Amino acid sequence: MSRPRIVIVGAGFAGYRTARTLSRLTRHRADITLLNPTDYFLYLPLLPQVAAGILEPRRVAVSLSGTLRRVRLVLGEADGIDMDARTVHYTDPEGRDGALTYDRLVLAVGSVNKLLPIPGVAEHAHGFRGLPEALYLRDHVTRQIELAAADDDPERCPARCTFVVVGAGYTGTEVAAHLKMYTDSLVRRHPLRRGIRPRWMLLDIAPRVLPEMNERLSGTADRVLRQRGVDVRMGTSVKEATHDGVLLTDGEFVPTRTLVWCVGVRPDPLVESTGQPLERGRLIVDPYLQVPGRPEVFACGDAAAVPDLNNPGKYTPMTAQHAWRHGKVAAVNVAASLGIGERRPYRHRDLGFVVDLGGAQAAADPLGVPLSGPAAGAVTRGYHLAAMPGNRVRVAADWLLDSLLPRQSVQLGLVRSWSVPLESASPELARVPGRPDPRAEASSAASGPGAATEADTGGAPAGPARSSPASSGPARSGFPHAGPEPARNQPGPEPARNQPGPEPARSQPGPEPAKNQPEPAPAENQPGSEPAESRSGPESTRKNEQSAPHPAPGPVKRDDNPAEGEA
Repeated sequence: MSRPRIVIVGAGFAGYRTARTLSRLTRHRADITLLNPTDYFLYLPLLPQVAAGILEPRRVAVSLSGTLRRVRLVLGEADGIDMDARTVHYTDPEGRDGALTYDRLVLAVGSVNKLLPIPGVAEHAHGFRGLPEALYLRDHVTRQIELAAADDDPERCPARCTFVVVGAGYTGTEVAAHLKMYTDSLVRRHPLRRGIRPRWMLLDIAPRVLPEMNERLSGTADRVLRQRGVDVRMGTSVKEATHDGVLLTDGEFVPTRTLVWCVGVRPDPLVESTGQPLERGRLIVDPYLQVPGRPEVFACGDAAAVPDLNNPGKYTPMTAQHAWRHGKVAAVNVAASLGIGERRPYRHRDLGFVVDLGGAQAAADPLGVPLSGPAAGAVTRGYHLAAMPGNRVRVAADWLLDSLLPRQSVQLGLVRSWSVPLESASPELARVPGRPDPRAEASSAASGPGAATEADTGGAPAGPARSSPASSGPARSGFPHAGPEPARNQPGPEPARNQPGPEPARSQPGPEPAKNQPEPAPAENQPGSEPAESRSGPESTRKNEQSAPHPAPGPVKRDDNPAEGEA
């Protein structure tokens, strides 16, 4: 008799925990397949430390094959689910289509950046949901300080040294706290013009920083940020983003080249293709995490609207703490549906929150006990080490080295602005030439704050714009694909800044030189020419910060995560 086939889509907090628990419960009595775009589980709460240069990127990336025994890993992005045929369709990293059949399906596809209808944000802002975005932001911030140190322009230099973060939840607060310290260390090596210092602004329409935490811990975070020099503005957001800066809701225009979007998240668009009932974009499930009318389908994490049994009529928020716990309950109930053990409903109890403010500073309330300063810092780092499913020794070693040695302030140039657009169904993957994201509707992210200009790149062309939804390629595709690099938004002979030159036929390669013959340099604006390095722009378990509806433009109040911030 063949063994039942279990397919898990997504390896975030919920999907990883489901796979790990199922492999232990079934013990060779079922075939478990994990479908994920990457071969690692990303520990999102420590992503700000990657952007600040405290941790190396691989420290927060836990190997799936190395930690999930008896689980088959399939690299790919799910494009659609046929529940009648019990089949998951996906695209692999080389652009080939594939399909997985299942007897039990667990949807744990997570969430993506949430956009608000604010002019210019999709084009000029960058999110913070994946490793590519964190690596890009580190390079971009480093480049701006280095360029400002060599710039004599009295207007351009302050704009380069101004960094705007929208969203004062866990992610935004930690990004501003860590990167303010990083830029201060940079200017000690690259002195700026007299009177100019790095300026960080933290904006939110909420009345206080970290509105999800109690007022005492929120006050601690606010005090630390202000003492560090962060310009904290509550009740204020972005009204419009442009190439030269941002217009705030209070009427002030702030010249800047950097806009970091940490407003919140929305469920992965894949769940909409299931045709099942949704609650604000999340798949409705029962307390046992099963989809009504589909007993073989389970959903958990940010993609699932799980009833909160402690608060009847409500659903559990989109946080890492809940996603991690969802994963365990989903695994138990999937095993029970196969005759292994008994199923149980999902219930939870909050264990508290932690938020790392950089250095020895933090705010935490483990088990309801409010802490601040070095004591909270020790609890926060101890919690992260305990919560990580791997790489603990390497993370602790990086922390030790950071306390003893100066940080390395270099640009790697591996991720460009156009490859990490704010509106992406796959923030964990950098956009690559030839494989546009058909779901993306916003225009190019290769200009404006967070994107390279001719002044930044010595007159070289900026990176290509995001391709339109009409481009070929399966949904949610962000994988490499053979073909030339798109040349949209490539300037021709010295056009006005950010004005595209003539657009060549899409995806038509230039002539290939004869073997062993020197290749002629391609003309600008022709596919095959390499765009200049763009500036750009990945719970505590921080996974997510969800925005609530808001009448005015600007970010809205979010439910943040645990492994994001909850202990």
